[in-house]
Amino acid sequence: MTKKILVTNDDGVMSPGLLALVKEMRVFGDVFIMAPDRNWSGGGHVKTLDRALRVREFRLEDGTQAFASDGAPSDCVSLAVLGYFKEKFDLVVSGINFGANLGHDVTYSGTVTAAMEAVIADLPGVAFSLELPEGHVGPLDFSASAYAAHIVIQNVLEHGLLPEILLNVNIPYLKKEEIKGFRVTRQGLRVYHSRLDERVDPRNRPYYWIGGDAPTGVPETGTDVGALSEGFISVSPLQLDLTAYRALSEINTWEWEDASEN
Repeated sequence: MTKKILVTNDDGVMSPGLLALVKEMRVFGDVFIMAPDRNWSGGGHVKTLDRALRVREFRLEDGTQAFASDGAPSDCVSLAVLGYFKEKFDLVVSGINFGANLGHDVTYSGTVTAAMEAVIADLPGVAFSLELPEGHVGPLDFSASAYAAHIVIQNVLEHGLLPEILLNVNIPYLKKEEIKGFRVTRQGLRVYHSRLDERVDPRNRPYYWIGGDAPTGVPETGTDVGALSEGFISVSPLQLDLTAYRALSEINTWEWEDASEN
């Protein structure tokens, strides 16, 4: 049976990374595209409830029909699976993102949270991100990351994913023949170097930019950060259950009765 695959991203519907992913997914079935109409990087997991969502039709560089929403990537997934296409999807893939999504990035990333929204809808979700070389100028080569997407999705369709599980895939910016292979990893430690820039507008009112240097990571073996630093494609299984199970017993020993009432 032909698979129905939804493709989205957070870099915007006209991103070359999305087109590269679309082309690779056609190998596996019928592809439908619903992506943001603008860049939504860092937007996190959004559910727009306080306004109407609009959808427009686009044509990608190769003439492929695509649809774009003025909502977040997670909104795009909701629109698609709740009935915009009148199709029952088998799989949701997100990407290929400009820049890796490692460690704590997954809570900020529109790419990853689109895959999370798929899981909430009881569908397999996979996010793909390509490491962005420091100082890189010009177009990116998505051929190696498209190859990675092919191998990962081939495995997902063959073996399936457990309920509540999504895959976060990060690809080093190397030529295909230079990539050392795949590693199944856990989330690593991402180190942020954020700072607040306070300015004053022409009407003497303060405004703020949250900025700073690009995040770095601790390249520990077995983590997504470590795999990328060693030239491997990182495949991290993530779950939506954020319960800190190791803390349950300790916190259960706390005093939960208000002593002042005794």
